Amino acid sequence: MGPGPSDVDPRVLEAMARPTIGHLDPLFVDMMDELKGMLQYAFRTRNALTLPISAPGSAGMETAFVNLVEPGDTVIVCQNGVFGGRMKENVERCGATPVMVEDEWGKPVDPQKLEDALKAHPEARTVAFVQAETSTGAESDTRTLVEIAHRHDCLAIVDTVTALGGTPIETDAWGIDAVYSGSQKCLSCTPGLSPVSFSEAAIARIRNRKTKVQSWFLDLNLVMGYWGEGAKRAYHHTAPINALYGLHESLVLLQEEGLENAWARHRRNHEALRDGLEAMGLSFVVAPEHRLPQLNAVRVPEGVDEATVRSALLSDYSIEIGAGLGPLAGRIWRIGLMGYASNPRNVYLLLSALEAILAAQGYALPRGAAVDAARAAYASGNENLKTAANG
Repeated sequence: MGPGPSDVDPRVLEAMARPTIGHLDPLFVDMMDELKGMLQYAFRTRNALTLPISAPGSAGMETAFVNLVEPGDTVIVCQNGVFGGRMKENVERCGATPVMVEDEWGKPVDPQKLEDALKAHPEARTVAFVQAETSTGAESDTRTLVEIAHRHDCLAIVDTVTALGGTPIETDAWGIDAVYSGSQKCLSCTPGLSPVSFSEAAIARIRNRKTKVQSWFLDLNLVMGYWGEGAKRAYHHTAPINALYGLHESLVLLQEEGLENAWARHRRNHEALRDGLEAMGLSFVVAPEHRLPQLNAVRVPEGVDEATVRSALLSDYSIEIGAGLGPLAGRIWRIGLMGYASNPRNVYLLLSALEAILAAQGYALPRGAAVDAARAAYASGNENLKTAANG
């Protein structure tokens, strides 16, 4: 129940145990086409260039930057946590100049700051930001930020590693040009794959580059030949067959549940967890309107040793939660409710365990109130669902 990886659905593990076949086998090629279609469903896009990169989410990020950014470019990078900083690193390694738009950790990206930066740098060609900042649990307004980027003739690169499958992403409706994610968060697959999608405008820039893409492995001009439509594919690399079996099954599960239902489940479990934590007197870093349901950044109470709490959760209850990063190190816990792990059982288990551990550390709290509050939240949510169904 940390910031990822999340628990893997047993059906995904079962799928990964199937016999390995060749990466150009007709059966595998058929599955590649199915994977593309299901990723288009998850990203809400019709982009032809939608595929899983054969490496973790960090490689998805690098794929976006090395293909869309050239030496000498100016890129506006919005940073409100750890992963905006990694975007900056990618820009610099591409030989381009990053212009930083910085916001306090735990706050969303400020659209006005982006607007001001673009006005000050009319030479900018690209804007990059994180929709769902894993280090803080803050969600930025992707639609608005992309609109601002396009008004200034920039392409928009968006990190949705923690968002995909857990909170709305509307790639086409919002006009996102390059989007990347990871398999190990709300999709509940194993780590090691990075779903990506690129718009026609992004593809045009890739094909019209003045310089070669600096990475051979991540050069989409080459990868497109392997992940193109139909059976005629050019060999590029030996795809991770069994990992892709797992991703395929995780996307089947997402379709069976329904994307909107998955979003609603993450929201419902977050609200129960929130009410339980607040009943213990705990508070969140992120304001309610910007809070990710799948990643909860919770302030450590005064006088409580945060590392001891995490250690006790792991050793005594087999629950893993995350620590704070950067300026939030030692000050917060990061509690994940992602994918298969986002369920009422985990919410109740964590609240009970946390209550017992905090009480043992001398933190004053009303015993039993957390679980009661969560139970009431679920009951209220169920009533709302019934009302909606009957209305």
